[in-house]
Amino acid sequence: MSWLANIYEHAADIAVGAGLTYLLLWWRSRSLRKLRALEAAAILERARSEAEVVIRDARIAATKEGQELRAQIEASFNSRRTEQAELEKRLSQREILINSQLERVTDQTQALQEQKEALRERSAALARQEQDAAAKLAAAEDQLQKFANLTLPEARETILKKAEGAALKDANSLARNILDDARNRAEEKARQILVTAIQRYAGELTFQTTTTSIALQGDEIKGRIIGREGRNIRAFEAATGVTVLIDDSPGAVLLSGFDPVRREVAREAMTRLIQDGRIHPTRIEEVVAEVSTEMEETIVRLGEDAVAKAGLPPMNPEVVRLLGRLHFRHSYSQNILDHSVEVAQLMGLMAAELGLEVSTAKRAGLLHDIGKAVNHEIEGPHALVGAEILKRQGELDLVVNAVASHHNDIPSNGPYGVLVSAADAISASRPGARSETMTTYLKRVEDLERIASSLPGVDKAFAVQAGRELRVFVQPDKVDDEQAFALARSVATRIENELQYPGQIRIVVIREMRCIEVAK
Repeated sequence: MSWLANIYEHAADIAVGAGLTYLLLWWRSRSLRKLRALEAAAILERARSEAEVVIRDARIAATKEGQELRAQIEASFNSRRTEQAELEKRLSQREILINSQLERVTDQTQALQEQKEALRERSAALARQEQDAAAKLAAAEDQLQKFANLTLPEARETILKKAEGAALKDANSLARNILDDARNRAEEKARQILVTAIQRYAGELTFQTTTTSIALQGDEIKGRIIGREGRNIRAFEAATGVTVLIDDSPGAVLLSGFDPVRREVAREAMTRLIQDGRIHPTRIEEVVAEVSTEMEETIVRLGEDAVAKAGLPPMNPEVVRLLGRLHFRHSYSQNILDHSVEVAQLMGLMAAELGLEVSTAKRAGLLHDIGKAVNHEIEGPHALVGAEILKRQGELDLVVNAVASHHNDIPSNGPYGVLVSAADAISASRPGARSETMTTYLKRVEDLERIASSLPGVDKAFAVQAGRELRVFVQPDKVDDEQAFALARSVATRIENELQYPGQIRIVVIREMRCIEVAK
């Protein structure tokens, strides 16, 4: 029984040990589950924190990229707004220009219509007067034929011959007496003054002529000047107002325009574009605007230099600007601004000899061709146009009259107009002042001889002294002394009306009578 009790006792211990082991294993398993749950919770919390950090960084990066994208879009919109504003400004300026041109055309059309109506009324009035005169003439002719027993052609021819002969003789005698008297009194003094002024003045020779040709280093630059589908040429012509001519001529491009200032701006802009190499519409507009600004400054500087060379005090800024524009105009290759300064200096010399106001004479000489500085839209002779400009700018009345009368468009009120005419002729006709091509010179000489030979009674005519003098030989049996004097005036008038020439041309009519007899 004792061993059975031991077995029971060991079994109880084993059972208790097994139970304790089971409890220990259960408790350990439970602790492991709790530990794993805590670790999982920690991992989950850490993953959640990391996810929040990633999301926050992603949001910050997205916000930064959105701001940069927004800034780029706003910059693009601002650039487009600027381009749109500039385009609208140009369109507005073009619209204003078109409207002003349309208004001017409308005004001119209205003025032409008014002139047309006035001419129609004058034509009707002249027609009525002509009818009345014809009726009175017919009545007078009938009476004359009754009283004189002459036919109408005979009476008309007789009366006209007598009236023509008497009027021609009286007019020629009076003109000759007046001219001879004036010449005898004034020729000696005028010759002395002019010789003194010419001897004291020393001017430069002029050989330069205006040109619109630009040399190119190679023909490949022509393609860049033309641009894709000609857009560069169109942009250049629109910006400068001149025409670009690119033909088959190697190594050259031509600029054509009526305004010499615009042509000079276009020449300088084209030269700079070729040197720069960047030729596109935007660059063309920038260069043309830059050159135009510099050109205005250059014009003012040239005008101020001319006033200083003439020894005169500062003048009105508008007058100075117009003087500067004369630098880009030429007459028979003579620079008009240099010519004006030369005339001013000659005026000062002659005025000092005559005891006149030197400053006033120089102003008249310097400003005498200022009417050539304005464009063709202002109509009228340049002398009258220049006088009107000077009058609006408050110039002296003596200077205004001298400018207006130096080509005999109006009578001269004093000696200054005559002096301007003399100084202008001296400056234009002195050797080396002006030049012309051989073709033009030969044509002018031929035209001189043709005009003289076309008049009745002329035997032959010769142009001598390089076209400065025309000698006309008449037939003595058809032209008497009085008629020879009238013939010289007729030739001079026709030359003035039909030809363009520098300086003056002297007409000499020679009537030679040869009486031959043979002694046998």
